[in-house]
Amino acid sequence: MADTQEVKAWTYVSGGYPNGLKQSTVRVPRPNDIKGLGTTAHMLIRLKACALNPVDIQMINLNSSLTPAAPKKQEKGVVCDFAGIVEAGGRTGFIKDEEVFGLTLNPAKYGGGSLAGMAEYDMANTVAVKKPKDWSWAKAAAISLVWLTARTCIEDVNAKVEDEEGKRIAVLGGSSAAGIYVILLAKKRGWNVIATSSGKNKDFITKTLGADEHVDYTAVKSVRAAVEAFKPVAVIDCVGGTECVGLPSSKKYISIVGDKTGRSSMGGPYTYYNPLSYHAPVQWARWAKGQVGLGEAYDVVMLKMKREWLEEVKETLTPDQIFVDSEFDYDDALKAFERLNSGRCVGKVVINLP
Repeated sequence: MADTQEVKAWTYVSGGYPNGLKQSTVRVPRPNDIKGLGTTAHMLIRLKACALNPVDIQMINLNSSLTPAAPKKQEKGVVCDFAGIVEAGGRTGFIKDEEVFGLTLNPAKYGGGSLAGMAEYDMANTVAVKKPKDWSWAKAAAISLVWLTARTCIEDVNAKVEDEEGKRIAVLGGSSAAGIYVILLAKKRGWNVIATSSGKNKDFITKTLGADEHVDYTAVKSVRAAVEAFKPVAVIDCVGGTECVGLPSSKKYISIVGDKTGRSSMGGPYTYYNPLSYHAPVQWARWAKGQVGLGEAYDVVMLKMKREWLEEVKETLTPDQIFVDSEFDYDDALKAFERLNSGRCVGKVVINLP
């Protein structure tokens, strides 16, 4: 058995969020053992910061329901987004002491969560790139998941938008972590954008991000009517629901959530397969109609783990365009999750790691 070392980590076994989360310790390989791990490349990172996403809570709830009585040896890690210093690059091409940022899609793996002093990442489900020197650890941790999500959405609607003279899109949830970067990417392509948010974020949406029009969903009688008047050729939904599905002008509707609107259960493509949800068959039917040309094309998407897209962010955004809502210390992780779960964040909630 490979030699290991013990590190501090937040973990869970069962109980869901927030009851299952606790401070613990896990064992990760020592640097010299990383090269020989598995059939895919692994790396060992000394973590400096991580950023929270709603999917982190959803994974805790989902995995807890699947293993309600799991023994201690099955403790699961938490948090996808990370920034840190390479302890051992293995066969990844990274070398010791390089500063990197990225995300893992398997934080639940024992010793593989980003809310820890150190983590071992399997590159089969991880993407990482070198951190620019002028980026803080918090900014570096805050960008990977939302950038790749936004980039995926933009790519999925690109053909439809570029074919339309007005190049108009609607972004539902414009002040959400993903919605921010959808707007920024769309404006950098010269597209016209209408975005929804609460009224308090109007200036942020229009002046900071550059959206052309804003809809205050707390004030208008009908969000659908307000968005429809803009005549978008595509809708990118970052909040969930069905209010703007099937607009007459829309040729493509992309959601990162699905029809559900609750924050506690898993969204994204999982909603097609959730046996407990009445939304699943409705979404399948809507998708199928779009596939045969009966109405707008529809899909619920998950980010694409493209390293070249993550490299792009370093050339596309300035540090001022990476938005951090708040920062917390390691011991205050539960308060950070509370802030995330409030639904009032503008930008990412970051936890700084000792």
